[in-house]
Amino acid sequence: MRSALLVGWRVLRAFIIIYLCLYAGTGLSALLPVTIPGSIIGMLMLFTLLALQILPVEWVKPGSTLLIRYMGLLFVPISVGIMSYTDILSAQFGPIVVSCVLSTFIVLLTVGLASHKLHSRPLTKPGASDE
Repeated sequence: MRSALLVGWRVLRAFIIIYLCLYAGTGLSALLPVTIPGSIIGMLMLFTLLALQILPVEWVKPGSTLLIRYMGLLFVPISVGIMSYTDILSAQFGPIVVSCVLSTFIVLLTVGLASHKLHSRPLTKPGASDE
């Protein structure tokens, strides 16, 4: 019984942290003059807290694992909601496809160039010894 309560508390704590970051991001988004969604700002806040080790990963891991496990199920209502906009989507099919292909190409190019820049080794002069 004690272990079940401990697991329940860990999952509850993880969800509380995730939702606090979401609501803080939403509030900050309302105050900022830029149009960045609050969920993105909240996710960046959570990432910053985890990256700076202000927040232990073990506190967020149980809730995030649960959300990732059921991610496919969580997208079903969104997908069904999109079905009601098929007339708009079919009218804008060309621009949607072009923007998807173009953005994919830009992301691939950016990641490829960044990876090449980061992983390329500096050339050493012939005859130079490694010391």
